[in-house]
Amino acid sequence: MEDGEVEEGMLVEEDVHTEADCKVEKSPCELLQKSKRSVEDIVAKMLSIKKEGNPKSELKELVTQMFIHFVTLRQANRSILLQEDRVKAETENAKAPVDFTTLQLHNLMYEKGHYIKAIKACKNFKSKYPNIELVPEEEFFRDAPEEIQNSVLSNDPAHNLMLKRLDFEHLQRKVLCTLREKLEHQKKSLSEIIANRQNFLSSLPSHLKSLKKASLPVQNQLGVLHTKKLKQHHSAELIPPPLYVLYSQFLAQKEAFGEQIDLEILGSVKDAQTLTHQQANVDTGISTNLESSRMEDGAADEEEDGQRRSKRTRRIPAKDNLEQAGYQVHPLKVVLHVYDDDVSDPKSAKLITIKFEYLLKLNIVCVGIEGSHEGPENNILCNLFPDDTGLELPHQSAKLLVGDSLVFDENRTSRPYKWAQHLAGIDLLPELSPLLTRHGTPSSDVAKSDAVISDLSIYRQQNHVLTVVQRIRSRKKGQLALV
Repeated sequence: MEDGEVEEGMLVEEDVHTEADCKVEKSPCELLQKSKRSVEDIVAKMLSIKKEGNPKSELKELVTQMFIHFVTLRQANRSILLQEDRVKAETENAKAPVDFTTLQLHNLMYEKGHYIKAIKACKNFKSKYPNIELVPEEEFFRDAPEEIQNSVLSNDPAHNLMLKRLDFEHLQRKVLCTLREKLEHQKKSLSEIIANRQNFLSSLPSHLKSLKKASLPVQNQLGVLHTKKLKQHHSAELIPPPLYVLYSQFLAQKEAFGEQIDLEILGSVKDAQTLTHQQANVDTGISTNLESSRMEDGAADEEEDGQRRSKRTRRIPAKDNLEQAGYQVHPLKVVLHVYDDDVSDPKSAKLITIKFEYLLKLNIVCVGIEGSHEGPENNILCNLFPDDTGLELPHQSAKLLVGDSLVFDENRTSRPYKWAQHLAGIDLLPELSPLLTRHGTPSSDVAKSDAVISDLSIYRQQNHVLTVVQRIRSRKKGQLALV
């Protein structure tokens, strides 16, 4: 019951204090602090009364005040709780938009990260068009079609221009691909044609060979030995220059004037080719040695020159070896067939066959009768021209090479006649002046001029192919008449 009374009193006091609070309008916390201090003061007074022994009537009044302050404390506490609930409700109400805003912020941050990642990927993306060699902008605006130039593919002008240039490049590549297919088709057809022609060319030598064999009877019948002529011309490229000059003169005489003669080049073509290569290598080596020797001669003194001379004299080979080396014959020789020009069919009346050989070291041309082993006294070529027995070397260099005391080998059937040297283009100065005769000096100028005219006449005759052929033919006919 006391509690109920107290509560009723509290309500009464609460109404009283409410009116006072409305006037003062203090906050619950201030009211709580004030009530707390009042309660503490009352408790202190009650303790002091008990200690002093004052009458208890004063205590009742203090207890009543204390209860009033307790009610005030409860009221302040309730106000604080209600304010806390209101703040919590307001906080809850304010928390929802904050959460929504936070969620939006998180979404925006996620989108931002996604966009940053996409931008980075786009920046790091290696597209194809940077490696494409696009045509310059001037050519694009000049050659591109209007539908490509007028198209709008992007809002960015630079990007739009790049896209249009790429479209133009794509169009050009389509045209080039079509052209490439066309050219590949043409290439394929041309390759087939070339393959067929190569097959034909590879089989052509066998056909030509069989054709040559088949045409030989016709060539023999018509007298046009084209195959043999080509072979002779090929062999003529390998003969030495003196024999080539001689061969060309006889061939020109035959073709120009219809002389009744035939020419052949006989011998080993392979040996001639080998000899030609060796001579080419030797000439190259000689030119190199000459250059080095010139440099050594310019830097050497007189003693070295003397030593060099002595060494050169020691290198002279023996006389027998020189003789043997001097008679080295070129592998190819020119064979001349002379026919009788008084019969109706000259080919059936061959008078004589003469061979021309070239001695490499001596640089002379030797002439002999093919298949003849007769002595010099029965040789129709001996003294074909005056004082030309063929036993004397024709020029001074050959004599110096084999020695002054030596003459040409008499056992050889081929002799170095002077007229053969003239025909071969080997013309050197005579050992004695033409103004001197064989028996001494003429006593008058008239005799000197006659000697010169006579020698020149003989030289012209020896150097004339027709004169040589006529004398050989006449001598052979005379020999046959005697037999």
